[in-house]
Amino acid sequence: MSEQTQTHSAPSALSAYHIVQITPVAAEQMRKSLVDLPTGYGIRIGVIGGGCAGLQYDLQPCNESIEGDFIFQAHGLQFYIHPVAAAYLKGTTIDYSHDLNDGGFKYLNPNAANACGCGTSFGI
Repeated sequence: MSEQTQTHSAPSALSAYHIVQITPVAAEQMRKSLVDLPTGYGIRIGVIGGGCAGLQYDLQPCNESIEGDFIFQAHGLQFYIHPVAAAYLKGTTIDYSHDLNDGGFKYLNPNAANACGCGTSFGI
């Protein structure tokens, strides 16, 4: 994994922690999703209600921060995480699998007490 740098941190107890690790393979897939957007877009990493386990991971193109966001760069991309989502994501690694049957983004989240079979939703 290449080095990730934090460019701004929300003032909270989580600011001392490294929230999310992005693997090079995941970053490349995210970069592909931004190819048709104007320059300057990054990825907002979030958590939303839903899925079979109660919460779902959410990745969206983003070009501006919300007050309090954690902002960091990894693999040439800018990432944004809202403090509420950061509490659920602390310590998570985001990877990507090219497997035909089980491909897509993979989340290794140490905070998840349970997860659905497909790995896109979790519970705390």
